[in-house]
Amino acid sequence: MSSPSVKRAFKYRFYPSDVQAAELSRTFGCVRKVYNMALDARSRAWQRHERVNYVQTSAMLTEWKKTEELAFLSEVSSVPLQQALRHLQGAFISFWEKRSKYPRFKSRKKSPSSAEYTRSAFKWRDGKLALAKMSEPLDIVWSRPLPKGAEPSTVTVSRDAAGRWFVSLLCEDTPALMPATKQTVGIDAGLTSLVTLSTGEKITNPRHERKDRARLAKAQRDLSSKEKGSKNQEKARRKVAGIHARIADRRRDFLHKLSTRLVRENQTLVIEDLTIRNMTKNHTLARAISDASWAELRSMLEYKCAWYGRTLITVDRWFPSTELCSHCGSLAASMPLHVRTWTCEHCGATHDRDENAAVNLLAAGLAVTVCGDGVRSQRKTPGGQSSTKQKPQRATAGIPRL
Repeated sequence: MSSPSVKRAFKYRFYPSDVQAAELSRTFGCVRKVYNMALDARSRAWQRHERVNYVQTSAMLTEWKKTEELAFLSEVSSVPLQQALRHLQGAFISFWEKRSKYPRFKSRKKSPSSAEYTRSAFKWRDGKLALAKMSEPLDIVWSRPLPKGAEPSTVTVSRDAAGRWFVSLLCEDTPALMPATKQTVGIDAGLTSLVTLSTGEKITNPRHERKDRARLAKAQRDLSSKEKGSKNQEKARRKVAGIHARIADRRRDFLHKLSTRLVRENQTLVIEDLTIRNMTKNHTLARAISDASWAELRSMLEYKCAWYGRTLITVDRWFPSTELCSHCGSLAASMPLHVRTWTCEHCGATHDRDENAAVNLLAAGLAVTVCGDGVRSQRKTPGGQSSTKQKPQRATAGIPRL
């Protein structure tokens, strides 16, 4: 069985020259300007109960370039500007299908700076990338090779809040399937232990944000004392952003290594369908939950299982994995968060809270896999049709007798 071909984005850091940085900065500004103007035009039409689509905003862009006030839009590549209008169209489609909120205006200070180039706006030759309006190729740090024979179909250039430059190359790739194994695992997410496996293994939560909390607090205090609009304020802001970037990079690296290991070692993985957005409303635990980044771990498990021929099953959030005794199947009356070990009143078995939950998740996931009851697709494509890509299954059957 061969792995399906997928679109993969390969992200690299690069160091632009002063001329390239100036050109890209102008492009970012023009992309943001066009997006906001098109959103304003569509919003005004929306209030008049009219609809403006991508074709109409593209015609507006042509007229804007002819005006003296917006003539600078013609000085940058037209492709990123057209792509901004396509992204806006996609944002409205998501809004109409009730998958996201109404599109918002892009802020120069808060919104990420990026520009997307399609095949007609860049040159790819002998492993060198040159963008439109630039004579020299980008100085890219090739931290890993592209797939053999792959050529990028889309290039996205971005600059983060810390001032680092990145380029993302979208390529066709066929991930090699991992060797089949008979191992299965239930995964319970937590805070003290980031995940607890049904095998009894506990992965300690690195708490990346907590490690840099004192340094971040000092940098934020220094930023607040700087004069608004000064160069010193910009330097202090970059320092704060750099600490945030360091935290995010370490967290992402750890989650990639963990998710890859779990997918490599197990054929079937069972997780719980947590509602992270609701859980972060608990102001006591919100900071720790955000630092754990369970949603990012789940996302990594989803696409890696699809790539490498593994099965991911999600158990319904209402399944009482913590309160259920994995020995006799009886339910405990209550289970406060401070209770880490408990003893079943019916069979006398003593359980570690997280390990017991992981064992119950695995049993529930395997039970519905066998009987087929209550298993349905996890996600849909933006068009509303089921995707042909392998999706995680969801276990929604009643409490199984274990």
